[in-house]
Amino acid sequence: MHENPGISGTAAVRPAPRVRKRLLPTLGDARNSVRDALRDAGLAPGGDQPPLILVACSGGPDSLALAEAASFFSRRGDYRVGAVVVDHGLQEGSAAVAERTRQKLEAMGLAPVLVRQVTVPTSGMGPEAAARTVRYAALDAAVEELHADAVLLGHTLDDQAEQVLLGLMRGSGTRSLAGMPAVRGKYLRPFLGLRREATLEICEHAGLDPWHDPSNRDSAYARSRVRTEVLPFLEEKLGPGIAEALFRSSRILSADADYLDEKAARTFEKLRLDPPAGSGAEGAELLLPEAPLRDLPAALRQRVLALAALALGGAQPSYERLAAVESLLRRTGSAGPVQLVGKVSVYRQPRGKAVHHGGSSYGNLVFRKKSST
Repeated sequence: MHENPGISGTAAVRPAPRVRKRLLPTLGDARNSVRDALRDAGLAPGGDQPPLILVACSGGPDSLALAEAASFFSRRGDYRVGAVVVDHGLQEGSAAVAERTRQKLEAMGLAPVLVRQVTVPTSGMGPEAAARTVRYAALDAAVEELHADAVLLGHTLDDQAEQVLLGLMRGSGTRSLAGMPAVRGKYLRPFLGLRREATLEICEHAGLDPWHDPSNRDSAYARSRVRTEVLPFLEEKLGPGIAEALFRSSRILSADADYLDEKAARTFEKLRLDPPAGSGAEGAELLLPEAPLRDLPAALRQRVLALAALALGGAQPSYERLAAVESLLRRTGSAGPVQLVGKVSVYRQPRGKAVHHGGSSYGNLVFRKKSST
């Protein structure tokens, strides 16, 4: 008699079912944020040649978590995902940090991974601004070299809250208080709605060992003091949720600033006038008629005045300089000139006078950029 092995004796051994690793909720949120940012930017997944996305990665927890989230879409074939590591050379051992970061990114499956060494200038601007300038120059070059479709930046909700507080400290306007934009050209910030603690959790879950930039806790920098002292103090004295509240304010102000900037740009193009023919002016000039300027709401008028300076190659005027230009419209006191940054001057032309020996410009504000030659 034959024995049925399934009934008597030793039962047949079946392979244990494969246990899928539970998805970390914060990692799921991070992936959704990346997906939404790419789709909102008009980058559809898949195709014969999926869009190439680059992650700007310092090796810190925010950008490593971003790379981990983005790598999911690379494995699925939705996007090609690479990375750029910028070594600023500001700390001892920075080259080794960049190399370890490259290895981590390649282990995630990201390709290509570029490491770019840059030199941060020590004069002309503050150290943070100088580092930011050369970093974006390196990222721009990588985009051009690789024909990338987008660059992902790892700024979080906490970074945005810090940015808003810094703007408040400077007495800034709506655009500055709106914080960092979620989209600027090919640059996307998918993590602006994610807390910094979530990126640390993702790194721990993925077995990543992020680099912690010592300058983030250096009290010599205003941003570091906001991060390590001001925000914790506000949370302690006013209760939790301060960072989220600042983030919500930035979203509201961003929508307001977008609307006002768009309306100001249209108004500027409608009002701007070329200087009279044969003015013989050295450098560039444009005119804005005074009467329509006076009729504009202050929020629009100041933006239009700023756009005139920028159109001549000047810098964004400060609130105080814009107020000085507005005082010319009252037609009391001095007719100018008011000097703006970038060698731009503004003055009110007296009645019957010509603009640099040209036709009369009475009733206009004259913006002039002095020739550099």
